[in-house]
Amino acid sequence: MSKLLPTVAAVALALGASVSPAAALDDADQPKIEIGLLKLDNDITLRRKVVRNRQSKSVVLLLHGFPETLHTWEAVTAALAGDYEVHAFDWPGYGFSSRPPTDKFSYAPSDYARVLKEYVDKAGIDRSKLIIYATDIGALPALLAALDEPGIARDIIVSDFAPLDRPQYMHERLRDLKAPATSEQARLQFYQNGNRAIENSFKGGIPSEAKFAIPASFREDMLTGWDQGALTSGDAFFHYYSHFTRDENYLEANLARLTTPVKVIWGEKDIYITKDMGIEFAAKAKADFTLLSGIGHYAHLQNPSRVAAEIRAALR
Repeated sequence: MSKLLPTVAAVALALGASVSPAAALDDADQPKIEIGLLKLDNDITLRRKVVRNRQSKSVVLLLHGFPETLHTWEAVTAALAGDYEVHAFDWPGYGFSSRPPTDKFSYAPSDYARVLKEYVDKAGIDRSKLIIYATDIGALPALLAALDEPGIARDIIVSDFAPLDRPQYMHERLRDLKAPATSEQARLQFYQNGNRAIENSFKGGIPSEAKFAIPASFREDMLTGWDQGALTSGDAFFHYYSHFTRDENYLEANLARLTTPVKVIWGEKDIYITKDMGIEFAAKAKADFTLLSGIGHYAHLQNPSRVAAEIRAALR
């Protein structure tokens, strides 16, 4: 299923844009996009996107959150592709990656950490040149992976997630999903229907200054991938949360072992996990903290150029 998409110059020609002879001659040096499948083991195959660049200075791996797929990173990737090799994949349970039964894969943050480590190995990424940018459900696995393997990346940037067991910093729907007594009800009410989950995530209760448009192609990708198999993306999110507190507590108890450089950035207007979570975690982890003024939970969609700038700054 892997396919090589056209180069930048070829796309310009297809759209009727003019391409200079010099640009055509330099086609081999243009970033090239691959979207396909990468098998990690007998249970997990990931859909991934790679932008390869012969002029690449470093490698960036982008890890999405709920209810997203790898296509959430289109604008960020476009801003980075001229200088870096960029990777993104669908987490198991999302998009077109595997949906193994829970007796083989629990969808816990710690399981996602294992997926991350295996992806870096299978993709042949030079860890000394790698920066990971992880948001929402992707961020705790990145930190857990760094606890097990301090050399997993050169730097890790984490954004708008719940690294600590602090329900008071979380939206009511997430608190309900986190608590065993209310988790099943929350799953049925908010996370079982793809249309409703997507609508609630990107529009529900978000202040006007933090709203943004969802590209139609991205929305369609999330909806099409929602129930690829017996387990929906909402189910994957539910199972992730059923193990969430355990893995948060493990991270907090072992923060002293976290030696990979970490930076924390947070949307000032995040209604799902407030900036207080980021401030406390950054202090405990002795990590730099940046508050993004006027930005909500999905900084990479609301202001992709700012996110790309944060990644570039870390790579410098």
